[in-house]
Amino acid sequence: MSINRVNISGNLTRDPELRMTSGGTQVLSFGVAVNDRRRNPQSGEWEDYPNFVDCTMFGARAEAVSRYLSKGSKVAIEGKLRYSSWERDGQRRSKLEVIVDEIEFMSRGSQQGDGGYSNAPQAPRGGYAQQPQARPQAPVQAPPTADIYDEDIPF
Repeated sequence: MSINRVNISGNLTRDPELRMTSGGTQVLSFGVAVNDRRRNPQSGEWEDYPNFVDCTMFGARAEAVSRYLSKGSKVAIEGKLRYSSWERDGQRRSKLEVIVDEIEFMSRGSQQGDGGYSNAPQAPRGGYAQQPQARPQAPVQAPPTADIYDEDIPF
């Protein structure tokens, strides 16, 4: 059995590019920067090392999502890896990308100028916004207290 699932969060490295296939399917392409933290061997200080991940989203959701994304937007993505290879000008090329199944916008507040979005309710023109109703929350259940040993893990 194989599992091909990817979860990443980071910031968009460029404005998303929305295209359409000859069959009429929308394709949204964008890049996400994800930092790794490593200790520098010389200085002993922790440093961030960026990883740049190409992401692709298909269909009507791709068009809808494209309106809310711009360079610098913080997102969380769930998807799967896809490897592609091709030949151009006699050279073999390849890339590994994430095919996006789910995306969550993580930018906060009204950061309209830097690619964010506002998830606060907006007041209608000439009026005032209705206060949101509080939702009852389900009680949080504590995790089981039984000890877990390495022998119990199946891999």
